[in-house]
Amino acid sequence: MNTLSRRHFLRTGSAFALGFGGLHTFSACASLQPEAWLRAPYGFGPLDRDPAGMLDLPRGFSYRVVSRWKDTMDDGFLVPHRPDGMAAFPGPDGLTVLIRNHEVNSNANADEGPFGGDLAHLARLDSSLLYDAGTGTPCLGATTTVVYDTRTQSVVRQFLSLAGTLRNCAGGPTPWNTWITCEETVERAGDGLLADHGYPFEVSASAEAGLSTPVPLKAMGRFNHEAVAVDPASGVVYQTEDAHDGLIYRFIPDVPGQLARGGRLQALVVRERESLDTRNWDGTNVSVGLQMPVEWIDMDDVESPEDDLRLRGFAAGAARFARGEGMWYGNDAVYFACTNGGQARKGQIWRYVPSPVEGTDAEGQRPGVLELFVEPNDGAVVDNADNLTVAPWGDLIVCEDGSGDQFLVGVTPEGELYKFARNALDGSELAGTTFAPDGTTLFVNIQHAGLTLAVRGPWKRS
Repeated sequence: MNTLSRRHFLRTGSAFALGFGGLHTFSACASLQPEAWLRAPYGFGPLDRDPAGMLDLPRGFSYRVVSRWKDTMDDGFLVPHRPDGMAAFPGPDGLTVLIRNHEVNSNANADEGPFGGDLAHLARLDSSLLYDAGTGTPCLGATTTVVYDTRTQSVVRQFLSLAGTLRNCAGGPTPWNTWITCEETVERAGDGLLADHGYPFEVSASAEAGLSTPVPLKAMGRFNHEAVAVDPASGVVYQTEDAHDGLIYRFIPDVPGQLARGGRLQALVVRERESLDTRNWDGTNVSVGLQMPVEWIDMDDVESPEDDLRLRGFAAGAARFARGEGMWYGNDAVYFACTNGGQARKGQIWRYVPSPVEGTDAEGQRPGVLELFVEPNDGAVVDNADNLTVAPWGDLIVCEDGSGDQFLVGVTPEGELYKFARNALDGSELAGTTFAPDGTTLFVNIQHAGLTLAVRGPWKRS
């Protein structure tokens, strides 16, 4: 595997010009022909061009289209547009339950939602299971569930599983087999809306068709939610905020595993560096590999009617991050992406190792530790990291949301990076990367085309 170590990124862009060991692969990718990625020997090998023009993969890998925007699902509703964050759960009889977000905005056309362009399918829905019916068109954000058989690589059924929300961007799985879907908006009731937005919602990972009751988890805060991750040891829920000056939050539930019963919302503070700007936009405030002990401060007025939660938190000492997006728990740590962090604003990936006594009064003596894991500062390496997941063998698989060619990028536990797949269809971001519980299949969305794909191949295993 010809890869780049994150240690080399301490030298930033000058290292590429000087040609330090291992750097030739990616500098060539940036400077040669646009199709140099087809020949570059990294990751699972060079990417083969897809004859169908959809997804370029290494030799030995293949994909199948799972579903498409406007497909009729088994419950009679239509697959909504803009599939985004996803997670896969174990289902009955070896099946996989895949829950998928749909990032549909309040100003979207009706044909982007599950009810059809003329809303003819709305009559199928029990109105009590619609979070916001609106004053005309209901909110069209949603989650859908796909029950998938990885043995036959076929869809068993798919159905609507949450309705009436807005801009369901990312979220995260819980250890108790639910999906937390997050609204990336802070729109309030009025101007066509009947309810405030900007909340997480919990969706059951059921293999049977049906909608979850849309209960906003208000104690987890109201802001531009992106993703969540749960520490299975403590039950603490971590959250990213998609804002150029966002915070990293954690939610300590009153009853672990029962988020709707309330809890405390807190923001991350780097010890002895209050109000730290981690974005590195104006120089290196945080170096790659630096391990920083943290503490957490309580937030009040968490429904934040003025959308100032992050501003109040920063003023109180919380660290500032550059558009926190994808987040996932794995390798005994929480990984999260900051899409336009770094001096080149091409993205950062962070790692937070929770305290062994996370969320308790004993944290003061044994704090959690935050580390800037990678910051390439080169779009040829990572071009605005977004959704991410932890692979069964420990690597991260990261979706890009930048300009030009969009890739899935692998990152080893040592911080080495490689390209795994390329969107050959359009300039859309790739989104929602997640593995089936049996480790055989990677699911990913091509968002603008409204496609969900299943990828198989010779995955490496520990």
